[in-house]
Amino acid sequence: MKNSVYYVWKGCERRMNVYFLGEYIKKQREKLGLTQEQVCEGICEQVTLSRLENGRQTPSRTRVNALLQRLGLPEDRYYMILTKNELEIEALKKEIIACNALDSAKEGFSKVEQLEKLVNTDDNLEKQFILRSKALLGYLDGRYTKEEKLRMLIQAIGLTIPDFDLEIIGSHLYTVDEMKIINQIAGVYSDMGQNKKAADIYYQLLKYVQKHQQEAVISSGMLPMVLGNYARTLDLCGYYKDAVDYAQRGIEACVRYGHYQMLYACLAIQAESYHFMKQDEKSAEAYHEAYYLCKVIGRKESMLAIQEEAKNYIGLEFRFK
Repeated sequence: MKNSVYYVWKGCERRMNVYFLGEYIKKQREKLGLTQEQVCEGICEQVTLSRLENGRQTPSRTRVNALLQRLGLPEDRYYMILTKNELEIEALKKEIIACNALDSAKEGFSKVEQLEKLVNTDDNLEKQFILRSKALLGYLDGRYTKEEKLRMLIQAIGLTIPDFDLEIIGSHLYTVDEMKIINQIAGVYSDMGQNKKAADIYYQLLKYVQKHQQEAVISSGMLPMVLGNYARTLDLCGYYKDAVDYAQRGIEACVRYGHYQMLYACLAIQAESYHFMKQDEKSAEAYHEAYYLCKVIGRKESMLAIQEEAKNYIGLEFRFK
Protein backbone atom coordinates (compact mmCIF):
# COMPACT_ATOMS: atom_id res chain seq x y z
CA MET A 1 0.00 0.00 0.00
CA LYS A 2 1.36 3.42 -0.96
CA ASN A 3 1.30 5.24 2.34
CA SER A 4 4.55 7.25 2.31
CA VAL A 5 4.37 10.74 0.78
CA TYR A 6 7.26 12.98 -0.25
CA TYR A 7 6.72 16.75 -0.43
CA VAL A 8 8.76 18.98 -2.71
CA TRP A 9 8.44 22.77 -2.60
CA LYS A 10 9.25 24.85 -5.69
CA GLY A 11 10.19 28.52 -5.70
CA CYS A 12 8.43 31.37 -3.98
CA GLU A 13 5.01 30.32 -5.29
CA ARG A 14 5.01 27.63 -2.56
CA ARG A 15 3.43 25.11 -4.92
CA MET A 16 3.56 21.61 -3.52
CA ASN A 17 4.31 18.63 -5.73
CA VAL A 18 3.33 15.36 -4.09
CA TYR A 19 5.09 12.10 -4.85
CA PHE A 20 4.86 8.71 -3.29
CA LEU A 21 8.21 8.20 -1.60
CA GLY A 22 9.10 5.07 -3.54
CA GLU A 23 8.37 6.76 -6.85
CA TYR A 24 10.62 9.68 -5.95
CA ILE A 25 13.46 7.38 -4.91
CA LYS A 26 13.17 5.44 -8.16
CA LYS A 27 13.07 8.64 -10.21
CA GLN A 28 16.24 9.97 -8.56
CA ARG A 29 18.04 6.62 -8.81
CA GLU A 30 17.32 6.36 -12.54
CA LYS A 31 18.27 10.00 -13.06
CA LEU A 32 21.70 9.24 -11.56
CA GLY A 33 22.04 6.04 -13.58
CA LEU A 34 22.37 3.86 -10.48
CA THR A 35 21.28 0.27 -9.95
CA GLN A 36 19.25 -0.83 -6.96
CA GLU A 37 22.27 -2.82 -5.76
CA GLN A 38 24.47 0.29 -5.71
CA VAL A 39 21.98 2.31 -3.70
CA CYS A 40 21.01 -0.29 -1.10
CA GLU A 41 24.47 -1.84 -0.46
CA GLY A 42 24.85 -2.42 3.27
CA ILE A 43 21.47 -0.81 4.02
CA CYS A 44 18.86 -3.36 2.98
CA GLU A 45 18.22 -6.20 0.55
CA GLN A 46 17.59 -5.31 -3.10
CA VAL A 47 14.10 -6.80 -2.84
CA THR A 48 13.31 -4.34 -0.03
CA LEU A 49 14.26 -1.36 -2.20
CA SER A 50 12.30 -2.83 -5.11
CA ARG A 51 9.19 -3.13 -2.94
CA LEU A 52 9.68 0.42 -1.65
CA GLU A 53 9.93 1.79 -5.20
CA ASN A 54 6.78 -0.10 -6.19
CA GLY A 55 4.85 1.06 -3.12
CA ARG A 56 4.48 -2.43 -1.64
CA GLN A 57 6.65 -1.95 1.45
CA THR A 58 7.88 0.88 3.68
CA PRO A 59 11.14 0.11 5.52
CA SER A 60 12.11 1.69 8.85
CA ARG A 61 12.70 5.43 9.05
CA THR A 62 16.43 4.79 9.53
CA ARG A 63 16.69 2.81 6.29
CA VAL A 64 14.56 5.26 4.30
CA ASN A 65 16.76 8.16 5.47
CA ALA A 66 19.91 6.24 4.53
CA LEU A 67 18.59 5.52 1.02
CA LEU A 68 17.65 9.17 0.50
CA GLN A 69 21.06 10.33 1.71
CA ARG A 70 22.92 8.02 -0.67
CA LEU A 71 20.87 9.52 -3.50
CA GLY A 72 21.83 13.02 -2.37
CA LEU A 73 18.27 13.87 -1.33
CA PRO A 74 17.27 15.75 1.84
CA GLU A 75 15.48 13.52 4.33
CA ASP A 76 13.46 16.29 5.98
CA ARG A 77 10.80 16.77 3.28
CA TYR A 78 8.63 13.75 3.80
CA TYR A 79 6.24 12.51 6.44
CA MET A 80 6.14 9.01 7.80
CA ILE A 81 4.26 7.48 10.70
CA LEU A 82 6.77 6.34 13.32
CA THR A 83 6.32 3.65 15.93
CA LYS A 84 6.93 4.42 19.60
CA ASN A 85 10.17 2.41 19.38
CA GLU A 86 11.39 4.44 16.38
CA LEU A 87 10.61 7.70 18.16
CA GLU A 88 12.61 6.57 21.21
CA ILE A 89 15.53 5.53 19.01
CA GLU A 90 15.55 8.88 17.17
CA ALA A 91 15.46 10.80 20.47
CA LEU A 92 18.29 8.75 21.98
CA LYS A 93 20.48 9.26 18.92
CA LYS A 94 20.07 13.03 19.17
CA GLU A 95 20.95 12.90 22.87
CA ILE A 96 24.06 10.80 22.17
CA ILE A 97 25.22 13.24 19.48
CA ALA A 98 24.70 16.11 21.93
CA CYS A 99 26.71 14.29 24.61
CA ASN A 100 29.61 13.94 22.21
CA ALA A 101 29.45 17.62 21.25
CA LEU A 102 29.36 18.64 24.93
CA ASP A 103 32.14 16.21 25.99
CA SER A 104 29.70 14.35 28.26
CA ALA A 105 31.13 10.85 27.80
CA LYS A 106 29.61 9.27 30.93
CA GLU A 107 26.07 10.35 30.06
CA GLY A 108 26.69 9.45 26.43
CA PHE A 109 27.63 5.86 27.25
CA SER A 110 24.53 5.58 29.43
CA LYS A 111 22.40 6.64 26.45
CA VAL A 112 24.24 4.19 24.19
CA GLU A 113 23.36 1.35 26.57
CA GLN A 114 19.69 2.37 26.40
CA LEU A 115 19.87 2.49 22.60
CA GLU A 116 21.41 -0.99 22.39
CA LYS A 117 18.37 -2.40 24.18
CA LEU A 118 15.97 -0.84 21.66
CA VAL A 119 17.55 -1.49 18.27
CA ASN A 120 17.48 -4.57 16.08
CA THR A 121 20.85 -6.28 16.56
CA ASP A 122 20.84 -7.34 12.88
CA ASP A 123 20.50 -3.76 11.60
CA ASN A 124 23.91 -2.63 10.32
CA LEU A 125 22.90 1.03 10.29
CA GLU A 126 22.08 0.97 14.00
CA LYS A 127 25.19 -1.07 14.81
CA GLN A 128 27.24 1.46 12.87
CA PHE A 129 25.84 4.40 14.80
CA ILE A 130 26.50 2.66 18.12
CA LEU A 131 30.08 1.69 17.25
CA ARG A 132 30.87 5.19 15.97
CA SER A 133 29.41 6.72 19.12
CA LYS A 134 31.46 4.43 21.35
CA ALA A 135 34.63 5.34 19.45
CA LEU A 136 34.04 9.08 19.86
CA LEU A 137 32.85 8.96 23.47
CA GLY A 138 35.52 6.46 24.48
CA TYR A 139 38.27 8.70 23.16
CA LEU A 140 36.80 11.61 25.10
CA ASP A 141 37.05 9.83 28.46
CA GLY A 142 40.39 8.18 27.72
CA ARG A 143 39.31 4.57 27.46
CA TYR A 144 40.40 4.42 23.82
CA THR A 145 43.63 5.64 22.23
CA LYS A 146 43.77 7.42 18.89
CA GLU A 147 44.75 4.15 17.24
CA GLU A 148 41.82 2.31 18.84
CA LYS A 149 39.43 5.09 17.85
CA LEU A 150 40.68 4.85 14.27
CA ARG A 151 40.22 1.07 14.16
CA MET A 152 36.69 1.36 15.52
CA LEU A 153 35.72 4.02 12.97
CA ILE A 154 37.08 1.94 10.09
CA GLN A 155 35.22 -1.07 11.49
CA ALA A 156 32.04 1.03 11.71
CA ILE A 157 32.06 2.10 8.07
CA GLY A 158 32.92 -1.48 7.08
CA LEU A 159 29.55 -2.61 8.46
CA THR A 160 27.77 -1.00 5.52
CA ILE A 161 30.64 -0.75 3.01
CA PRO A 162 32.79 -3.88 3.44
CA ASP A 163 35.27 -2.92 0.69
CA PHE A 164 35.69 0.70 1.78
CA ASP A 165 39.07 2.11 0.70
CA LEU A 166 40.48 5.48 1.81
CA GLU A 167 42.42 5.74 -1.44
CA ILE A 168 39.28 5.70 -3.63
CA ILE A 169 36.56 7.29 -1.52
CA GLY A 170 34.59 8.39 -4.59
CA SER A 171 33.91 4.80 -5.66
CA HIS A 172 30.90 4.39 -3.33
CA LEU A 173 27.68 6.13 -2.35
CA TYR A 174 27.43 7.33 1.25
CA THR A 175 24.85 8.16 3.88
CA VAL A 176 25.35 11.23 6.09
CA ASP A 177 26.58 8.99 8.93
CA GLU A 178 29.08 7.33 6.59
CA MET A 179 30.36 10.73 5.46
CA LYS A 180 30.70 11.78 9.09
CA ILE A 181 32.73 8.66 9.82
CA ILE A 182 35.08 9.46 6.91
CA ASN A 183 35.37 13.02 8.24
CA GLN A 184 36.20 11.66 11.70
CA ILE A 185 38.75 9.19 10.31
CA ALA A 186 40.53 12.12 8.67
CA GLY A 187 40.41 13.97 11.98
CA VAL A 188 42.14 11.09 13.77
CA TYR A 189 44.92 11.02 11.18
CA SER A 190 45.39 14.76 11.70
CA ASP A 191 45.51 14.28 15.48
CA MET A 192 48.19 11.63 14.92
CA GLY A 193 50.28 14.15 12.99
CA GLN A 194 49.54 12.67 9.56
CA ASN A 195 48.15 15.90 8.16
CA LYS A 196 48.88 15.22 4.49
CA LYS A 197 46.96 11.94 4.67
CA ALA A 198 44.13 13.75 6.47
CA ALA A 199 44.11 16.48 3.81
CA ASP A 200 43.85 13.87 1.04
CA ILE A 201 40.86 12.23 2.77
CA TYR A 202 39.12 15.59 3.27
CA TYR A 203 39.79 16.53 -0.36
CA GLN A 204 38.22 13.30 -1.65
CA LEU A 205 35.26 13.72 0.70
CA LEU A 206 34.80 17.33 -0.39
CA LYS A 207 34.65 16.27 -4.04
CA TYR A 208 32.06 13.63 -3.16
CA VAL A 209 29.87 16.10 -1.23
CA GLN A 210 30.04 18.66 -4.04
CA LYS A 211 29.07 16.04 -6.62
CA HIS A 212 26.41 14.05 -4.79
CA GLN A 213 24.90 16.27 -2.11
CA GLN A 214 23.60 19.27 -4.05
CA GLU A 215 19.99 18.88 -2.90
CA ALA A 216 20.77 17.66 0.62
CA VAL A 217 23.53 20.12 1.47
CA ILE A 218 21.19 22.51 3.29
CA SER A 219 19.83 19.87 5.63
CA SER A 220 22.98 17.85 6.23
CA GLY A 221 25.50 20.63 6.90
CA MET A 222 28.26 18.50 5.38
CA LEU A 223 29.79 21.11 3.07
CA PRO A 224 30.72 23.72 5.74
CA MET A 225 32.14 20.98 7.98
CA VAL A 226 34.31 19.39 5.30
CA LEU A 227 35.51 22.74 3.93
CA GLY A 228 36.46 23.89 7.43
CA ASN A 229 38.30 20.70 8.30
CA TYR A 230 40.09 20.62 4.96
CA ALA A 231 41.21 24.23 5.46
CA ARG A 232 42.50 23.32 8.93
CA THR A 233 44.69 20.50 7.63
CA LEU A 234 46.01 22.70 4.81
CA ASP A 235 47.01 25.23 7.47
CA LEU A 236 48.74 22.50 9.48
CA CYS A 237 50.54 21.32 6.33
CA GLY A 238 51.84 24.84 5.74
CA TYR A 239 49.73 25.51 2.65
CA TYR A 240 48.56 28.84 4.03
CA LYS A 241 47.18 30.47 0.89
CA ASP A 242 45.09 27.38 0.11
CA ALA A 243 43.97 27.28 3.74
CA VAL A 244 42.74 30.87 3.51
CA ASP A 245 40.91 30.14 0.25
CA TYR A 246 39.14 27.01 1.50
CA ALA A 247 38.34 28.64 4.85
CA GLN A 248 36.69 31.48 2.90
CA ARG A 249 34.63 28.95 0.99
CA GLY A 250 33.70 27.44 4.35
CA ILE A 251 32.61 30.84 5.66
CA GLU A 252 30.47 31.42 2.57
CA ALA A 253 28.89 27.96 2.89
CA CYS A 254 28.12 28.56 6.58
CA VAL A 255 26.33 31.81 5.78
CA ARG A 256 24.59 30.52 2.66
CA TYR A 257 23.17 27.39 4.26
CA GLY A 258 22.67 28.65 7.80
CA HIS A 259 25.17 26.26 9.42
CA TYR A 260 27.25 28.39 11.78
CA GLN A 261 29.05 25.72 13.83
CA MET A 262 32.16 25.98 11.63
CA LEU A 263 32.08 29.74 11.09
CA TYR A 264 34.37 30.82 13.95
CA ALA A 265 36.73 27.91 13.20
CA CYS A 266 37.10 29.02 9.57
CA LEU A 267 37.80 32.58 10.71
CA ALA A 268 40.44 31.34 13.18
CA ILE A 269 42.08 29.28 10.43
CA GLN A 270 42.27 32.36 8.23
CA ALA A 271 43.71 34.40 11.10
CA GLU A 272 46.54 31.93 11.74
CA SER A 273 47.27 31.45 8.04
CA TYR A 274 47.39 35.19 7.40
CA HIS A 275 49.92 35.53 10.23
CA PHE A 276 52.23 32.95 8.66
CA MET A 277 51.78 34.73 5.32
CA LYS A 278 53.07 37.89 7.10
CA GLN A 279 49.73 39.67 6.72
CA ASP A 280 49.15 40.51 10.37
CA GLU A 281 46.58 43.25 9.68
CA LYS A 282 44.29 40.72 8.02
CA SER A 283 45.17 38.25 10.77
CA ALA A 284 44.05 40.70 13.46
CA GLU A 285 40.75 41.34 11.69
CA ALA A 286 40.01 37.61 11.41
CA TYR A 287 41.00 37.00 15.05
CA HIS A 288 38.62 39.75 16.18
CA GLU A 289 35.76 38.25 14.17
CA ALA A 290 36.44 34.72 15.44
CA TYR A 291 36.85 35.84 19.06
CA TYR A 292 33.66 37.87 19.30
CA LEU A 293 31.64 35.27 17.43
CA CYS A 294 32.74 32.71 20.04
CA LYS A 295 31.77 35.18 22.76
CA VAL A 296 28.30 35.66 21.27
CA ILE A 297 27.55 31.93 20.93
CA GLY A 298 29.06 30.95 24.29
CA ARG A 299 32.10 28.98 23.07
CA LYS A 300 34.24 29.93 26.07
CA GLU A 301 37.04 27.38 25.56
CA SER A 302 37.41 28.31 21.90
CA MET A 303 37.31 32.00 22.81
CA LEU A 304 40.16 31.56 25.31
CA ALA A 305 42.19 29.52 22.80
CA ILE A 306 41.79 32.25 20.17
CA GLN A 307 42.71 34.90 22.74
CA GLU A 308 45.93 33.09 23.67
CA GLU A 309 46.88 32.34 20.06
CA ALA A 310 46.28 35.93 18.93
CA LYS A 311 48.42 37.27 21.76
CA ASN A 312 51.27 34.84 21.07
CA TYR A 313 51.28 35.35 17.30
CA ILE A 314 50.65 39.07 16.83
CA GLY A 315 50.50 40.52 20.36
CA LEU A 316 46.78 41.18 20.01
CA GLU A 317 44.72 42.08 23.08
CA PHE A 318 40.93 42.11 22.87
CA ARG A 319 39.27 45.20 24.28
CA PHE A 320 36.05 43.58 25.43
CA LYS A 321 36.52 40.27 27.25
